[in-house]
Amino acid sequence: MNDETILAQARKAGIAIDWTDATGRPQRVSVASLARILEALGDGEPPQASPPLFTATVGQPIEIAAEGPAELVLEDGSRQSLRLHSTVPPIDATGYHTLRYAEREITLAVAPPRCITVDDIAPGQKLWGLAVQLYGLKRADDGGVGDTTALAMLAREAATQGADALALSPTHALFPDDATRFSPYSPSSRLFLNPLLIDPVTVLGEHRVEIETEPDQPLIDWPSAARRKYALLRRLYDDFSNSDSSRAPAFESFIREGGPELEGHAVFEARNGGDPRYYAFLQWLADGAFAAAQKAAKDAGMRIGLISDLAIGLDGSGAQVGAAPRQFLTGLGIGAPPDIFNPQGQDWGITSFSPQALVAGGFAPFIATLRANMRHAGGVRIDHAMGLMRLWLVPHGAPPSEGAYVSYPLDDLLRLLALESHRHRAIVIGEDLGTVPQSFQARCREAGIAGMDVLWFQRDRERFLAPHEWRSDAVAMTTTHDLPTAAGWWRGADLELRRGIGTVEESEITQRPAERAALWQAFTDAGVAGGAAPGPDATDAVVDAAVAFVGQARGSLAIVPLEDIMGVAEQPNLPGTIDQHPNWRRRFRDPADEMLRQPGAEKRLRLLKERRSS
Repeated sequence: MNDETILAQARKAGIAIDWTDATGRPQRVSVASLARILEALGDGEPPQASPPLFTATVGQPIEIAAEGPAELVLEDGSRQSLRLHSTVPPIDATGYHTLRYAEREITLAVAPPRCITVDDIAPGQKLWGLAVQLYGLKRADDGGVGDTTALAMLAREAATQGADALALSPTHALFPDDATRFSPYSPSSRLFLNPLLIDPVTVLGEHRVEIETEPDQPLIDWPSAARRKYALLRRLYDDFSNSDSSRAPAFESFIREGGPELEGHAVFEARNGGDPRYYAFLQWLADGAFAAAQKAAKDAGMRIGLISDLAIGLDGSGAQVGAAPRQFLTGLGIGAPPDIFNPQGQDWGITSFSPQALVAGGFAPFIATLRANMRHAGGVRIDHAMGLMRLWLVPHGAPPSEGAYVSYPLDDLLRLLALESHRHRAIVIGEDLGTVPQSFQARCREAGIAGMDVLWFQRDRERFLAPHEWRSDAVAMTTTHDLPTAAGWWRGADLELRRGIGTVEESEITQRPAERAALWQAFTDAGVAGGAAPGPDATDAVVDAAVAFVGQARGSLAIVPLEDIMGVAEQPNLPGTIDQHPNWRRRFRDPADEMLRQPGAEKRLRLLKERRSS
């Protein structure tokens, strides 16, 4: 193909030939890169004359290239005859409906105008919650990893203090045959759960479960903890299989309901030898354990309860891709273009849905993924929400700078999000940090997807924005798992960490004293601090002020990570590191049902309680 043909085909495939970098300079993707990306995209599902699913908004006509008589079968079973004139007349009922015409049958996914929001759940109120690294929680006999029972304990304690939500990092299925791959953002499958995070007592009862104890350590030894936990789970499965358990019918029902997705997952997990029913058993236990944790949160009075985290991608060698490879990108990885902090760009080593395969397959894998992550949650956070509109895709073996932005069917994905949000009564939060077009944020606002306002980024040059200047449609946060805690930032611990791996600029270090002064001034102006700013090592007053400051934000939901409630300096994850920092391994010192009773934590929770009266 000549260059013009490649350019034309790239535009047709949704590849952005031109893009603007972080400094505002226009860039163009090379023809050679476009050709490689086109070749990789062509490996997905073949295009169809007409997709098997169309999305629409309730009350609006649906464009469809068809004429003549048709029958509409609504999800509730009611039927009506109609005549198509390149459109389907407006449908007033949300749901997945069936349209039959000219010996064809397609699905019409008719969505509400927007997702469920916090204001729908608690009109006019300002709620708050905590962000939790589940693995880091602690209780007796947990085997060295935080689990769903510890989560339920924390939920009850937090609810008594007035919390309405617990936001989790991803709990997706990882790799039972390789516990060194424990990053929650590189999962094996986003359809299923990580059995290492569950307490099987929840489903099977106390008398069946006895796990080898683990010495109390500040860091998780994932391989050691996984060996003990999976040994326990295998014993439980063998006992379950060889006894007349009253729970056996529930397990069989779970297998039937899981259908091809569960079967495919279990077969893939057992590929190196083993019984697929064992891996289905693990998912049955996990499903019951997370259901119980959400029930504990809601029963304790939380209006939202658990907020799950949907990772932007998954490992290409994992179970979900292995079970249905044609649904996913092949030959391409997700990453980010070059910017000021990463001049070479980034390749995250993960994959995601092929946009062509999504359309050709009626969005089935996307819908299934949403349902899996809303199943036992009152909300879902969409990691790297820009992925709903576009992803920077990098050909395998090429440097990240040779990638390009590829478009995704945003309108369809937003409608499906809204439909599933209402069916599960789950709020949707979109992680929109970094350089995000205002047009995308506006689309999310219209769709009822809350953005994220994080303290460190709420600035106008050197000045930190006052809480009333934050967005009213965003979740307010002190920090995230990838960013410094309030104590760590004030102390400069984040700069020291990054200095150790060579990712910090000297200017960042020299600017931190002025930034501290600016932040303290913002705290003082907001009435949450006073007097002279404390020194870098005096962090307690700063953490108190940060929590109170975020509590004053305009949005209807504020979420403070547990690390800031406890006043710790260490952050859960340091991007750009593998072995240089104990990512995803830190455990809290106090048991889950006692940590919120510590004096510093109690004080910060009292500050958050003031949101309800503001």
